[in-house]
Amino acid sequence: MSISNASPRVLWLQVWGLAAVQGAIALTWVIYNLYLLKLLTDFGFPKTIATGLLIVENILAAVMEPLMGALSDQAQRWVGTRFPFISVGVVLASALFISIPAFLVFGSPTATIRWVLPVLMVAWALAMTVFRSPALSLLGRYAFGTNLPQAASILTLVGGLTGAMGPLANQFILSLGPIVTFSIGSFTLLVAAVALRSVNPNSSVQQETSESSLSPQSSSSWRQISIPRLALVFGAGVGVALGFRLMMQTFPQILDSQVPGANKGLIIGGIFIALAVTAIPAGKLASRLGNRQAMAYGLVAMAGFMGLMVFTRNGAIASGIAIALGATFSLVSNGTIPFALSMVPPDKAGLGTGIYFSGGAVASSVFGALFGQPETLSPIVGVLIGAAAFLAAGLFVASSGKLQAAK
Repeated sequence: MSISNASPRVLWLQVWGLAAVQGAIALTWVIYNLYLLKLLTDFGFPKTIATGLLIVENILAAVMEPLMGALSDQAQRWVGTRFPFISVGVVLASALFISIPAFLVFGSPTATIRWVLPVLMVAWALAMTVFRSPALSLLGRYAFGTNLPQAASILTLVGGLTGAMGPLANQFILSLGPIVTFSIGSFTLLVAAVALRSVNPNSSVQQETSESSLSPQSSSSWRQISIPRLALVFGAGVGVALGFRLMMQTFPQILDSQVPGANKGLIIGGIFIALAVTAIPAGKLASRLGNRQAMAYGLVAMAGFMGLMVFTRNGAIASGIAIALGATFSLVSNGTIPFALSMVPPDKAGLGTGIYFSGGAVASSVFGALFGQPETLSPIVGVLIGAAAFLAAGLFVASSGKLQAAK
């Protein structure tokens, strides 16, 4: 049963519980991406299979994210909670995550048996989609619309700090070995789910409204869903994800060619640190400006700063650009889920969130298929395409203001 709590504008305890889940998701993906190539090659697979595996995972995620989100909407309507999707998905993902290195220890690299490893990897990626959209769509219950970017800033803060571990602590993570590292990731997922469960995830800042009081037979909200709105959410997801992927691939290439002595890990890690540090101020700014306007400004700025990457000539300039990229991306990251939630009826929050993540998964598939090998794309072309992707996402977000959000 939903528990109404109308007095606070943001349920900070629940937001922090949700941020724990976001941090655990980010941590497991950092671990997975660091170990993916090593695990596959150690078992006799060619390096190229890693790219193919990620493409397959993202294609499946493009379908699973909105599907799981929509099913969790139905669960919210019928049983009053989305948490069954979260708990089942987390337990399944945790078990599959630890089974990946366990198979390396107990499995056999024979021609047939070794294919169990990529199957386990794909199964884990699918398990992650079971709970991500249902979990993060809960953000809409924990803050009023104008305060959603502030609430989302906590998720950005935690996600940024966790994401920084990739470039800043990759050698330490790899030195722990797959068994220890994957065990930590698996345990963190379980602890995050318990933390969210302990703070009453069904709490809401709003009086019982459409999401909690609609009868199971009610279907009017489906008629309120606008395909153009969903298309804008999907397009924004594609643009943001593609731009970010190209930025993270192109910037290190530019540093290698133009600033050979630069500490790439520290500079790239600076993007995530700046993202985390500026998340809360950016959330407050977005609450004042309006989320769409703040996101649009952030995306235009991202395109501009990405263009400036080609003028990097020394470590100081590179560090300044990295900080600027992280700071402006905080406006974007804070706004993504609130933007998706604003484009669907309240009781379709899971669907809206899933559509956004579906766009991101499609972008990742396209990125892997076309630009997965760094040598296939020159830095200049990568910068141009990435900047165009950010501008396109900004156009989708800005044009959504012409469509009145579903209520």
